[in-house]
Amino acid sequence: MHSINDFSKPQIISLPKINEPNEVMGNLSFVQNSDQIPFDIKRVFWIYDVPGGEIRGGHAFKNQQEIIIAISGSLDIVVIDPDGNESKFCLNRSYFGLYIPALHWRHLENFSTNAVSVHLSNYDFAEEDYIRDYQQFSDLY
Repeated sequence: MHSINDFSKPQIISLPKINEPNEVMGNLSFVQNSDQIPFDIKRVFWIYDVPGGEIRGGHAFKNQQEIIIAISGSLDIVVIDPDGNESKFCLNRSYFGLYIPALHWRHLENFSTNAVSVHLSNYDFAEEDYIRDYQQFSDLY
């Protein structure tokens, strides 16, 4: 398991994966606030049924931190940091999550058929926390 040491950067974190000796029984993964993530979970939401070729997201948060987990299928997440550096992360295993700190622009793309992502947040929904205009985001720095 990978613990997060630098909360200023997006990064893939490993979640526990418990596999049964008899693979017919499947695997189990979990998240515990203090063990794997750097915040207390205040909100959980999921994205699903995204048509092929569509993009979700396209915003930054002023305060919200987030972990995104592909529960089923795969998707790519493009993250731009406050310095304008772009990183692309592919989520395709349900025992990996992408940690995204506040003030990082993101969008989700390349959803596979039947992809489902779950999002863990440290912040209740608040429209005023969103930065939805990229120029406004880039003007902050």
